[in-house]
Amino acid sequence: MRCMLKLELDTEAGNKAIETGMLPKIMQQVLDKTKAEAAYFSTESGRRTAFIFFDLVDASDIPVIAEPAFANLGARVTFTPVMNSDDLRKGLAQLG
Repeated sequence: MRCMLKLELDTEAGNKAIETGMLPKIMQQVLDKTKAEAAYFSTESGRRTAFIFFDLVDASDIPVIAEPAFANLGARVTFTPVMNSDDLRKGLAQLG
């Protein structure tokens, strides 16, 4: 299932991760584990935020993906099912 992973980083933990050089490593680890089809970085609610789009093959992958962000970045983590335009067309066609 295509998902959007949103990581809202705790500011203090994010600052520390930048100072120690861990932030790029942790983000790369998440990108590698998700095999992201797209990733965007911005701010939301005053926090550094990553939006990562990927195919969640199995729900049991959620802890492996989320734990580095929880443990090292104090992140708020959200997994949201999403559709691309092909998925939307297919779903709308089923409405009859």
